[in-house]
Amino acid sequence: MDKLSLHIESLIFASEKPITISDIRSVLCEVMGVEFEIGTIEDGINEVIRKYENPDFAIEVMEMSGGFTFMSKPQYHHTLGQYLKTTSSRKLSKAAMETLAIIAYKHPTTKTDIESIRGVNCDYAIQKLLEKELITILGRSEGPGKPIIYGVSDHFMNYFGLKSIKDLPDLKDFAEAQNAIGEAQE
Repeated sequence: MDKLSLHIESLIFASEKPITISDIRSVLCEVMGVEFEIGTIEDGINEVIRKYENPDFAIEVMEMSGGFTFMSKPQYHHTLGQYLKTTSSRKLSKAAMETLAIIAYKHPTTKTDIESIRGVNCDYAIQKLLEKELITILGRSEGPGKPIIYGVSDHFMNYFGLKSIKDLPDLKDFAEAQNAIGEAQE
């Protein structure tokens, strides 16, 4: 049998989103005609992870959104950020970012909840976030009028490098001192 970790590496590389262990197993079982144990697949993934821990590589394998994907190593984020800043023309507006933050922290939530927090209509921002696949429609509420329920998508998790919604910073980390008199001392 060919080296299993190389097949796993190729699947992680080719996948547009983080690929799960069960998806890797399914593909390999079909291609190779062998029923692999989950532990064997996990060993292969760990071998790929160890390979890219080498400082000669600028990328590494990360676990996020329930799967595995290639990411740049932290020491190269500034370089890539500069590149992306110069090539990105589709940035989110302030309204869209505010709406996205509300959805992320109130997940799941309705448009009415978002608008009550922002104080303005959010139709356009929600539409743009849906188009960019940062949020998703989770269903309908049982409340009056059965409003649509929104939540963050797997693409949101990938975009912000989160394993789960629980990895968001706590709101208290953003709190500003209120009712302060004078200047802050060191």
